[in-house]
Amino acid sequence: MVELFAVAIITTLAVISPGDFALVTRNSLVHGRFAGLMASLGIATGVQLHVFYTMLGVGLVLKESPQLFAIVKLVGAIYLVYLGYTTFTSRTSNGSISTLIPGISLFQAFRTGFFTNALNPKTTLFVVSVYTQVVQPTTPFVVQVGYGLFMSMAHWLWFSLVSLFFSEERLRARVLKHQVLVNRAIGLVLGFLGLSLAISHQ
Repeated sequence: MVELFAVAIITTLAVISPGDFALVTRNSLVHGRFAGLMASLGIATGVQLHVFYTMLGVGLVLKESPQLFAIVKLVGAIYLVYLGYTTFTSRTSNGSISTLIPGISLFQAFRTGFFTNALNPKTTLFVVSVYTQVVQPTTPFVVQVGYGLFMSMAHWLWFSLVSLFFSEERLRARVLKHQVLVNRAIGLVLGFLGLSLAISHQ
């Protein structure tokens, strides 16, 4: 019971990732509700990737190999900078609210969410720490899988709520009137996060 409580608390504290948050916000505001929800699903699936390789022991290798982890961190940083650049330079739509997603497919939204989380070294450290410091070696395999599913569900629920909020039609209508500024602001946030990740020695 103590183990479950610890996993729940750590997950709750770790679920709000700035990079993931900025991505879901961007998709929801610019491309609509379904794009935000698919990005949220992609993020949750990315968490499962971290859980999968950690349970196979690869996570411990990453944790104990600064060089390998630095490569993962650099790739994640480059991806965030790329997302920031494409957002900052993206053209505006006509400002209308539509059920269609302009310029992005549901698969693209899912893929972006997945890679943003899968390449996030903070999520790597979070999952590895949970499975090496909190979960005991004697914990049944099924329970460990359950912990992983809980982590994914927590991410999916939180970012789905973020998507539902920022894709609300009246809010989107107001934001789309200033879409250039919004794109540039979110692009700068994503780029800053990527650069901070690249120069971080943590």
